[in-house]
Amino acid sequence: MNDKWTDVRARTALRRILDAAIASADPRITIADALPAKPKGRCIVVGAGKASAAMAAGLDAAWPDVELSGVVVTRHGHSVPAGRIEVLEASHPVPDDTSEAAALRMLRAVEGLSADDLVIALMSGGGSALMTLPASPMTLADKQAVNRALLASGATIAEMNVVRKHLSAIKGGRLALAARPARVMTLVISDIPGDDPAAIASGPSLPDSSTKADALEIVGRFAIDLPEAARLVLEQADETPKPGEIDADVRILAAPFHALDAAANAARDEGLTPIVLGDAIEGEARELGTVMAGIALSVARRAQPGPAPTVLLSGGETTVTIGRGPAGRGGRNTEFLLGLAVALSGASDIWAIAGDSDGIDGTEDAAGALIGPDTLRRAAANLLDARAHLAAHDSYTFFDRLGDLVRTGPTLTNVNDIRAVLIAAGKPGIKPAMR
Repeated sequence: MNDKWTDVRARTALRRILDAAIASADPRITIADALPAKPKGRCIVVGAGKASAAMAAGLDAAWPDVELSGVVVTRHGHSVPAGRIEVLEASHPVPDDTSEAAALRMLRAVEGLSADDLVIALMSGGGSALMTLPASPMTLADKQAVNRALLASGATIAEMNVVRKHLSAIKGGRLALAARPARVMTLVISDIPGDDPAAIASGPSLPDSSTKADALEIVGRFAIDLPEAARLVLEQADETPKPGEIDADVRILAAPFHALDAAANAARDEGLTPIVLGDAIEGEARELGTVMAGIALSVARRAQPGPAPTVLLSGGETTVTIGRGPAGRGGRNTEFLLGLAVALSGASDIWAIAGDSDGIDGTEDAAGALIGPDTLRRAAANLLDARAHLAAHDSYTFFDRLGDLVRTGPTLTNVNDIRAVLIAAGKPGIKPAMR
């Protein structure tokens, strides 16, 4: 392959790497191999998340001879026909009336089942907001206020879900309790660092090892302002079902490490050596940008942790902590990239892409963006101050005006964020001086 890395070639390679990672997590392809033995009785399908409609479509196609029905809920714009399984659309990341109606529909769907029946729960990222049933005496308005506070707190997705489980009448294993005596199997597409199935969509069909005390500690540590009814639930309501109280029959269809493996294979096809840094990287998005810039520059200057041409691959879910002042538009991937571009300060031969695998970074219409050696120069020519946009959490506007947003549309899956930093050229490895 030609050793010359042009801007067009680098950007094309990065987009192919991102697309390969997303394609590897298509549930319509992966679900058939994960299904259990067919039940003697009925199969009731319930589910929530950005990938739930595609998962349901794959299940319906795989089992044409099974008595099958059910309902799943996905984000607006992420729906596909699922045959005998009804698909609802609700709001994300803040729940709406349909989120509450969907949760009630699922509880009713699993009522009155027998031991010969099978419940298949299809869970993926986003399910916590899409399937919402506030524990009494909370209202939907209370739950919406909690979600907004959690999203702005800086808490990790796993920490948010601990709180959500203990404020819900369906999450944290309560859906599985309602389905007794039927067998319950959970199929998940993981967007959670560490791939804990009970954390995905707040684990409505799986036992919960966290406690109300854990939820209260998280609320206190992040100074989350809870409605009075929510605080009352955390202090007085019954605990969620724990391991041993309900079964945990679960299979993972796709996960971030699968996506990174596919990305690594695509990188090799582009003539790059992949270096996988991890699939569960968390922290502030802009700070991760600074860290990743340091690693990229180490590759370019010292061939460590490997020589160029290479691509640094990572997954996981960072956070964007919003202060008290007004914030602009953007999600964690564009904020990561803007932090990376500022830290690289126009370094030559380094490009990067980052995107949310569901196609939606935060609440915007883009999955993420691309940067290159000329990003800051082009920004200055367009009177864009990169540091000011970073301080205002306005990364979407920055990349939109440069024409560097990556728009995939809804991908119908969700295995968290995919980040790839391409270092096309560098100096030979330099050994440090002996002391």
